[in-house]
Amino acid sequence: MQTLGRIISRYMRIITLTLVLALLIVIGSMETAKEQRNAYENAAGAFYQIEQTLERNEEELREIGLEYSATCLYNAEAIAYLIQDNPSAMESTEELKRIAEFMEVDEIHIFDESGCIIAGTHPDYFGYTFDSGEQMRFFAPMLTDKSLKLVQEVTPNTAEGKMMQYSALWSKDRHFIVQVGMAPVRLMKATEKNELSYIFSMLRIDMEADYYAIDADSRIIVGSTEPGSVGKNAEDIGFEFAAVQNHRDGFHVKINGVKSYCVFTRIEGNYIGRAIPCRILYRRLPANMMSLAICLILIAIFLSYAVIWCMNRYVVEGIQGVNEKLRMIAGGDLEERIGIQSSAELSELGSYINEMVHSLLANNRKMSYVLSKTNMCIGVYEYSEQSPKVRFTEYIPRIFSLDEESSRRLSEDRGLFQDFLERIRERPVLGEEGVFRLDGTCERYVRLEEVHENNETFGVAIDMTAGVARRREIEVQRDIDSLTGLYNRRGLEMRLETLFAGPEKLGHYAVIMIDADGLKGINDTYGHEKGDAYLCRIAEKINTFDPENSVAARQGGDEFVLFLYRYQQEELAEAVKMLEFIQRHCLAYLDDELRVKLEFSFGCVMAEGKADYRELLKQADQRMYMNKRERKLQRE
Repeated sequence: MQTLGRIISRYMRIITLTLVLALLIVIGSMETAKEQRNAYENAAGAFYQIEQTLERNEEELREIGLEYSATCLYNAEAIAYLIQDNPSAMESTEELKRIAEFMEVDEIHIFDESGCIIAGTHPDYFGYTFDSGEQMRFFAPMLTDKSLKLVQEVTPNTAEGKMMQYSALWSKDRHFIVQVGMAPVRLMKATEKNELSYIFSMLRIDMEADYYAIDADSRIIVGSTEPGSVGKNAEDIGFEFAAVQNHRDGFHVKINGVKSYCVFTRIEGNYIGRAIPCRILYRRLPANMMSLAICLILIAIFLSYAVIWCMNRYVVEGIQGVNEKLRMIAGGDLEERIGIQSSAELSELGSYINEMVHSLLANNRKMSYVLSKTNMCIGVYEYSEQSPKVRFTEYIPRIFSLDEESSRRLSEDRGLFQDFLERIRERPVLGEEGVFRLDGTCERYVRLEEVHENNETFGVAIDMTAGVARRREIEVQRDIDSLTGLYNRRGLEMRLETLFAGPEKLGHYAVIMIDADGLKGINDTYGHEKGDAYLCRIAEKINTFDPENSVAARQGGDEFVLFLYRYQQEELAEAVKMLEFIQRHCLAYLDDELRVKLEFSFGCVMAEGKADYRELLKQADQRMYMNKRERKLQRE
């Protein structure tokens, strides 16, 4: 007998292969375009930084230039004043050098009225005139206009060709010209920072890409992160200048033999470009998980249509026979059996349906027996390891407050139903065996019991909300102090018995005995009603600790017990310090107008692990009385 899997697989192979091939082409194109778009965006970000850096550097360069010019002219004026005040300085090179060092300048030259250097810090320059070179001729107009004060831009000097900035002016008596030269160190560094290669090296966002600056007129590479390319013609290393000019979104090109993807933009007189090798740009394509997910989704869609087509062709006739039998069973004929043999799968389906019908008959008998024994709100459920579905009675949704959609999903997915029950079992009710609290705003409780047999599970859920509420009310009346709302002596012992049964869960803990001071005086002065209010204020203070990690109780009269557990050692010490702070500084408001100092004594015992809590209470009680005596002596 041919199986459905073999019938369908023959058609699936052709569809799957065709689909995968088509998807590879489509997704490959999409991912290629995406990587190119990312390369363009990265380049645009880098170009913006470069443009901003150039603007900032230009501004800095202008400011430094103005500062150098002003400083240079100021120094010339000051030196002219010093020399005119001390004319003998012109006769001593050493004196002029001392003045230069004092004024922090590099050169001083003294010109006579004919424009010839007659003195200065550099005797080698003596005899030079304003006609000795292009740089010197800048100051020639001063010979005809003695009111001029000239500052020359940074330029190579005539004698040595080193970069200098010179300023010159006539002395006050108009008998000589003072020229001052300064080496523009900061200005040269600022100029260096404005070179494109330097900017590229400072703005290397990714080490995988290279940057190029191509002069728009000469097509010469004037800056690059690849030093060997600077000074070469762009087309010599592989750039097509037409692509650089026109393909602003990016283009492929071989640069020095390496296939790369480039993006260029024009900034002032240069084309600035970013080039990344294709092997790096597209390296993520083979393992792109997003593409794989899209492929799988599309394949699943197409396969589902193929499966439907196959099912319609090869299964419909068998399903019609199964439906006819199911209609008879749904009509109440539970003795009917299905025997479809058109395929192995349908034959197996028929056997499962027959098992289900048999199980339903058995369940009806079980549920009838259970429900006949009680008048409580009981729900029954059943599932088998061989079936993904769960069968349950109408009381199950009521007990668990399930809407129609949730009931449907739980009934169709055994694993989901088991997880649902496990989450409920994570909230057991203390002191109630097999009873669990349901999640929700209202306090509701349920008892769960199961029987497992032959890979089948039969379970009963009983609504225990009313019973638990009645028992809780009784416990509150029995274990809670009516005045303060804290545990009474019996409630305290019950809680401590439970907690010390598992000492490994207690961590560091502290037993604290507390006794109200001055209660008799308050009763005698203000009456017992105010005395009760005083006790309530003490109860409120010791009940401020985390209820998940503390137990607060009134033992009777004016005695209280505070048990702190599941603390770190340092946290426990801080908690005791907090209690000491309350002891020293708190007031008790007995009514809207009356307030008194809240006074109490306490003794504390800290421990860890297994211990006898009764013995700890005795030790804490002894320390409390010691504290009471100490406080009494302090008051006296």
